[in-house]
Amino acid sequence: MHLHRVFRCGTAMVRPSGISEWGEGAPHLDRRRHRKAFDRRRARAVFLDRDGTLSEDVGYAREVAQYRLFPWTIPALRALRQAGYRVIVLTNQSGVARGYFPEAVVHEVHRRFERELRKQGTQWDAIYYCPHHPEGVVPAYRRVCACRKPGTGLVERAAREFALDLQRCVFIGDKYTDIMLAHRVGARGVLVLTGHGREEWERSQKEGWRPPDHVAENLWEAVQWVLSHESGAECRATP
Repeated sequence: MHLHRVFRCGTAMVRPSGISEWGEGAPHLDRRRHRKAFDRRRARAVFLDRDGTLSEDVGYAREVAQYRLFPWTIPALRALRQAGYRVIVLTNQSGVARGYFPEAVVHEVHRRFERELRKQGTQWDAIYYCPHHPEGVVPAYRRVCACRKPGTGLVERAAREFALDLQRCVFIGDKYTDIMLAHRVGARGVLVLTGHGREEWERSQKEGWRPPDHVAENLWEAVQWVLSHESGAECRATP
């Protein structure tokens, strides 16, 4: 039986998959364990942003049906898993702290996506998310935390959970927080031009920010770049 490990504030609980959600404010990590033993010699992962990268960016939508995966997401995830990468989602969900939707909506969206992925024969390994914001209107989530990207808290937890060599990992996202996070932990960062990516790329050139290791039109093209640069050699950013 697969288990989800649910973490919050340094404590850990374990519940069987298929059990209904814990109460509001409980899980910050949904992780699916696989029966196959993890090969530490292949301790590498691709970290993916959610909104604007895996799925359409629909703002702070409350309706789960509004969240839709991009059509190229499923073949991209399948290609990564076939190549031996862990697939880990990292997402800021400050809409919880801002009072736009309850934390239960975050879990409902993830379950919706997981069902769709399973129907197509693929899956991610874990989702780590941060519901906090320093200016949140919900007291329980109003805080300065280490888990909100580009903070490294969630990545450090994932690295421990999956015994990852972060220098062998790649981060893909549509915001510069994803690129900053990648560089902070010594990994490579790929900016996709979906979601906020195109405006982020244009702004980065004006502001003189450190460029990503690559710029891709979408997740599928980003994954093709990752698979063709598995040696880890860095490339100059190209639009």
